[in-house]
Amino acid sequence: MKTPAGRGEPAGDGYVPSARRIERERFKRARARRATAVAALSTLVTAAVLFVVITGSPGWPRTRDTFFSAAYARKALPQVLDGLLLNLRLLVVCGAAVLVLGLLLAVARTLRGPVFFPLRALATAYTDFFRGLPLIICLLMVVFGVPALRLQGVTTDPVVLGGTALVLTYSAYVAEVFRAGIESVHPSQRAAARSLGLSSGQALRFVVLPQAVRRVVPPLLNDLVSLQKDTGLVSIAGAVDAVYAAQIMAGKDFNFTPYVVAGLVFVALTIPMTRFTDWVTARTDRRRAQGGLV
Repeated sequence: MKTPAGRGEPAGDGYVPSARRIERERFKRARARRATAVAALSTLVTAAVLFVVITGSPGWPRTRDTFFSAAYARKALPQVLDGLLLNLRLLVVCGAAVLVLGLLLAVARTLRGPVFFPLRALATAYTDFFRGLPLIICLLMVVFGVPALRLQGVTTDPVVLGGTALVLTYSAYVAEVFRAGIESVHPSQRAAARSLGLSSGQALRFVVLPQAVRRVVPPLLNDLVSLQKDTGLVSIAGAVDAVYAAQIMAGKDFNFTPYVVAGLVFVALTIPMTRFTDWVTARTDRRRAQGGLV
């Protein structure tokens, strides 16, 4: 029974939580506060122990001067940030190319019919080869092997060749992610689309792929995080990115602090992307659990 408004009493449905429920909620809040306090205390104790062990080691003074020099860090940071622009450009360009090529490979592997067997075989061979080939070897083969061929009209730019190697490797991984998403769509979706008069290509484009892409967004973001880190490997080709800029400074002064600065810069970029990936994953799981995703 609702209480009429305007008579000094709150309007509503008259619900009053029971004493047991109030006590249970109070207990949950107290347990959450206790868990937070224990976690914070254990973290502080662990950090203190690590600090004492590391700073108390015999070689700590030399290690501090060689790897954690504040003066060298301030000196190296501008050059590392200048080189980081190349890593970011590689991330954007290679990321777009990887998504397109990976999707094409995934579609080729899921084509039906004997007429598409050669295309499926080529896509499978490509995926298996570049997933099994270590990225560093792929970079070395492309960066040093392609210029050795002396082909007319083929670039020898280390940035382009390094980016090509990244695309070749990561497109194989992304293709498998897309293929898993495509095959996770129930066959009834494709059958329903065909029954409405759509062709096989239209059913794939308008029905299957939109569902597949939504399902694989979290693993795709994880691959993007890995690609962001691996753009630093183009330094082996001589491209002046953040890693190579740190290597140049370390070679001049025989101090490895620039490497630490470059590593921290990459970590600062990776952590927000990782947290965003976790948020997207949790949001997708919640929507799927509530029936919001097909």
